[in-house]
Amino acid sequence: MDILLDPNIWIAFFMLAALEIVLGIDNIIFISILVGRLPQEKRDLARRLGLGFAMVSRIGLLFSLAWVMTLTTPLFSAMGHEISGRDLILLGGGLFLLYKASHEIFLEVEAHPSKEVSAGADSVKTGANVFWGTIVQIGIVDIVFSLDSVITAVGMVDNIGVMVAAVMASVAVMMFAAKPIGEFVDMHPSIKVLALAFLTMVGTLLVAEAFDVHVPKAYVYTAMLFSLGVEALNIRARTKRLALQNRG
Repeated sequence: MDILLDPNIWIAFFMLAALEIVLGIDNIIFISILVGRLPQEKRDLARRLGLGFAMVSRIGLLFSLAWVMTLTTPLFSAMGHEISGRDLILLGGGLFLLYKASHEIFLEVEAHPSKEVSAGADSVKTGANVFWGTIVQIGIVDIVFSLDSVITAVGMVDNIGVMVAAVMASVAVMMFAAKPIGEFVDMHPSIKVLALAFLTMVGTLLVAEAFDVHVPKAYVYTAMLFSLGVEALNIRARTKRLALQNRG
């Protein structure tokens, strides 16, 4: 009870939960885009499994803090840089995110409906293979995002209970937000391409982090918010033009 009555504990909890939610934005976008390729009736389940895996992986890493901290120990040198286990995970995750986002952009912009996209739709209808393939892809990126999230948590709070509670609260908020975000992205193809471009930037940042080039994520979020603001104006303008045409 003394812990629950300590205001410092509550301040640490809310600060860490808020940070976890911000750090989880890219995770939500990635899940929303991948889930959008599944049949409508399977999307909610895929979202819950994906975010559930994110929570389990983060809590698992929190309970293995000693191992997580050893990941920063250099393993070898390459091109004048010391490479640690964490760097290898960030590099692999960044390259995977770059590939996946670029592939999705190609499907949205260049692929012909009669060929690759329609083939993708047919394969989705076959069911389990694509569904679990999507969950595996979400799991891979969850681990990468969880690693940075946990290292950030360790730097802010030294109470494991507060860390776990903050992670669970942030995932609960993300579960609530994932569906409307996913539906909004599906309804507006231009927003989807912007989100994929955002994931490409995040993948680039992960690769840069692997080589000790630190770029604050705030820069990426600011650029993305500006782009979303411009696109929101475009959507509003298109909606007004369409309404005027329908009246005419």
